[in-house]
Amino acid sequence: MELNRRNFLKTGSVAVAGSVFLPPLLQSCQNVPISEQMKFFLDHFEVTPQMLQKVIAAAMSKGGDYADLFFEHTTSGNLGLEDGKVNRAFSNIDYGVGIRVLKGDQTGFAYSEEVSLESMLNAAKLAANIADSKNSFSPPVTAEKVPANYYPIARKWEAVSVKDKVPFVQKINDKIFALDEKVIKVNAFMGDSTSYILFYNSEGRLSYDYRPMAHFGALCIMQRGQQIENAYAARSFRKGYEWLTDELVDELAREAVDRTNILFDATKPKAGEMPVVMGAGGSGILLHEAIGHTFEADFNRKGTSIFSDKMGKKVAENFINIIDDGTLENNRGSINIDDEGNEVQKTYLVKDGILNSYIHDRISANYYQVAPTGNGRRESFRNVPIPRMRATYMETGPHTRDDIFAAVEYGVYVDNFTNGQVQIGAGDFTFFVKSGYLIEKGKLTRPIKDINIIGNGPQALADITMAANDYLIDNGTWTCGKDGQSVPVTCGLPTVLVKKLTVGGTNA
Repeated sequence: MELNRRNFLKTGSVAVAGSVFLPPLLQSCQNVPISEQMKFFLDHFEVTPQMLQKVIAAAMSKGGDYADLFFEHTTSGNLGLEDGKVNRAFSNIDYGVGIRVLKGDQTGFAYSEEVSLESMLNAAKLAANIADSKNSFSPPVTAEKVPANYYPIARKWEAVSVKDKVPFVQKINDKIFALDEKVIKVNAFMGDSTSYILFYNSEGRLSYDYRPMAHFGALCIMQRGQQIENAYAARSFRKGYEWLTDELVDELAREAVDRTNILFDATKPKAGEMPVVMGAGGSGILLHEAIGHTFEADFNRKGTSIFSDKMGKKVAENFINIIDDGTLENNRGSINIDDEGNEVQKTYLVKDGILNSYIHDRISANYYQVAPTGNGRRESFRNVPIPRMRATYMETGPHTRDDIFAAVEYGVYVDNFTNGQVQIGAGDFTFFVKSGYLIEKGKLTRPIKDINIIGNGPQALADITMAANDYLIDNGTWTCGKDGQSVPVTCGLPTVLVKKLTVGGTNA
């Protein structure tokens, strides 16, 4: 390990409550059979299994049903380029432990930015107050759970200096300017983070995760006459420094320029209700926002989702399969364990058109008496885990892209969404479409831009009449917000035909 927490603290220390905190000496991990990798993570946070058991016992001391400890150490860095120069650079270090106690479906929670036994015991006693009875809890034998590794890397970001990253940000700037004389400005950006996670719960489960993340992209601004347009391209993966290549620079630069150029001749279609073809890949954001959130089990458990009474019922055509997946290699939405220490999996939310599963955390899984799906996620150790998506996508369908276009007499094709609003309970949505094309007599004709797509997620799902054999994951910088927490996700879709949505364009 090139830069671990101990080495950082030796050189910089950590400010806690107005004072300087230096870590205590490591305690022995004797008498507990653990792997070398687990020992590394215990040493990284300077805790022992015996300390973890003491803290869990304090958390369970007032009669809680369950408790867990979530340790996190995250380092991150970001670069920004504007006006041809790298003029923004910053880094951050976050460190602490979150302690959660469950009593029924109620949650007691506290966190500490200082991982000493005394601080953890104080936080555990605070979280324990969700319960109100005496308890003679005895911690079970610790059982290590070795996680899968869905994001192998060659070179850790901690081993990479700012000097190693700056050339790539400069290259994408220069490449975009070289591709088109209409380019007047480029904003390039790059960021990376590394999280060390240690997890322990009152059932004795002890596990860990190492989570790398990187993103890279650029905004291209072009001018033709008095008209100015802009578009951007970006990628994000759980990969190491080896991901940055000249080929990636070329791909992103070309995509940013092409996306911007389309907008100069784009117009708006006539407003109204019409067929909408969703392009493969990035259109999956509509699947995520307008449909995926309504599958999250907390909304269904509370009866606020329109799908709360539809488990096992038909919700789409037979050829539609919708998946939430935490196992895609190096994917931005993948995790080796969820933030409740559970294994992750590929979960069919809709199977052959039938609602097959909700997206569960521990609380909802207990409520529905099903196994957790590995979707308990949190923004950081300062937050409680809740049901969250990971990589949410629709599998390939039985049609071809040409078949879908041929079935549309007049409609729109959209493939570049920017933002939108969704009423999660009912699934009503409005999305802003950056660019697309008009479909006339089965053919793509004029480019379109700056339109709204309005509809209802569950109804749109039911109205998907065709799905192509070109399923694609969009590896952009997607981030999902819910209950004040943000987590990295991805989405995907094949080309699909929704038989009718409201398109906000020009007056008819």
